[in-house]
This record gives sequence, structure tokens and C-alpha cells, in this order.
Amino acid sequence: MTNQSIAKKVDQPVKYYFIADPSYWPLMGSLGAFFTVLGLVQVLHGGLVGPYLMVLGLGLLVLTMAGWFGRVIQESLEGLHSEQMHRTYVYGMLWFIFSEIFLFGVFFGALFYVRVFVLTELGNAVGEIGDMLLLSKGAATHQYLWPNFQYIWPLLKNPNPQLFIAPKQVVNTWEIPALNTLILLSSAVTVTWSHWGLKKNNRNIMLIGLALTIFLGCIFEGFQVHEYMAAYTEYGLTLASGIYGSTFFTLTGLHAMHVSVGIIMLSVIFVRCWKHHFTPAHHFAYQAVSWYWHFVDVVWLVLFVFVYWL
Repeated sequence: MTNQSIAKKVDQPVKYYFIADPSYWPLMGSLGAFFTVLGLVQVLHGGLVGPYLMVLGLGLLVLTMAGWFGRVIQESLEGLHSEQMHRTYVYGMLWFIFSEIFLFGVFFGALFYVRVFVLTELGNAVGEIGDMLLLSKGAATHQYLWPNFQYIWPLLKNPNPQLFIAPKQVVNTWEIPALNTLILLSSAVTVTWSHWGLKKNNRNIMLIGLALTIFLGCIFEGFQVHEYMAAYTEYGLTLASGIYGSTFFTLTGLHAMHVSVGIIMLSVIFVRCWKHHFTPAHHFAYQAVSWYWHFVDVVWLVLFVFVYWL
């Protein structure tokens, strides 16, 4: 099939309700998720088969995504997707991003709970987040558990330093984190520029903008890896260095994982753009990935403010 014929088929609106053929991909994906979680539980409890189950589960998930998404792409190129199917994909992507908001909200909520309630009670002092004063209600807790503990965030002196060795220092806000913020904001500009090029049927702008976005995402991940290495080897900031270390790596690591997924999605879209799979009128896959990337950018801004800055 030529590039022109692909574009022509994609642009043809389908009025009937398309029903996909029966597929075994949902079952395989469920098995992959099951073995991944089971393997993770085994790893956390020191099980010998845990790593093998995780590898099996992740392999099934990758195979499911490649096969299932590949089939959906093929249906689109064959002109089978109806207007109703298009709305289904739009709603599905919106609900996916909505669920991701709650996923990050849980971890940000844990961070706020620790800072606003737990540590102020343990320290029996007035804490603060920016200009907000946090009054303690835990005089008895402070007196009987850790009378020498003083609440200062970032937490460089844990309530029980023998059990959890606190970090020597924290990551400087205005070095790699600030640079990564600039990089991600720039990537939001480039992906928007690329999308504008697609809508204007300007192939060069579309491809260059996407390539720049992927490049900036990779640079971001590289700086994040460098930051983690410095945190472990120089700062003593690890997952085992108390509540600050665990919340820091949980939030930044979860975000870095989402950036990695976004880079993969953008790379697939780049290949599809190169193969003329999209037209100015029909390119929801491209639009969905750009929504996801903007969501990742917004999450980083919140993370930069409340994890690195305040």
C-alpha cells in the first residue's frame, strides 16, 4: 500500500459501528499483569522465583502492547474505525489520564500527610511549607517517643538515626532539577510545534518537532540518572534514608518511569508519521500521545515545587 493510499483510507469517514474481531490479547495482558505483581511480591519477600515471574510478566505485557496496538493500527490503516470508535478512543485516553492524576495524587497526598501531620506531631513544633505555618498537636507523642527530634524539612535528622541514617545533604533545587524543568517545558513547546506542523500538513516541522521532543526527553532521563547516582554515592540520599528519601525516590522515580513510557510512545508516533499514517483531519493517536506528554510536564512542575523547592 502506498503512502497516498494510506492517507486516503485514513481520511475516509466510516459511518457504521465497527466491532473488532475476538482477540486473546486481553487475556494475555491480564496474565502479564498478574505475573508481574506476583513476581514483585516475591522479590519484596525474598522469594527465589520472584525475578523470573517478573520477567515473564513484563515480557507478556510488552508482547500484548506490541500485538494489540499493532492490530489497532492496522485496523485504522484499513479504514475500519468508525466515528463511534474514534469517540471510544478519545474517552479512553481521557479516563486514562484521569486515573493517572489520582495515581500521582496518592503519592503527593502521602508527602503532604507526612509533612503536615506526622512530622509536626513527632517534633511538637511549628512546621512550615512556604508561608503556611503548621501547628503541632503531638506534645505527648514528641515527649514519650522522640523528645530530641526537631522537625526541619528536608529531613536531615531522622527521629531514630540508628535505624535510618539520614542523608548528608539534599539535591540542590537550582542545579539539575531546575535544568530538567527547563528541558521538559521546552519539550512541551516542541511537541506543540510538531502538532501544529501536522495540522498544517507541514511534514518537515512535524518530524523535526517530534525528533526534538524525543531528544529532550532522553536528555531529561540522562540528567535524572546522574542525579540518582550523585544522591546515592555523594549525598547519602537513598530509599533507606528515612521518609524524605523514600518519598523523594518514589515520586521522582514514578515520574521518570512515565517519561520513559512517553519517549517510547513518541518514538512509535515518529515512525508512524514517517510512514504517512496521519493526516491533518485524522491523527488522534498523535494527539493522545501529546496529551500524555503535557500531563507528564504538568506533574513535573508540581513535583519540582513540592519535592525540590518547598
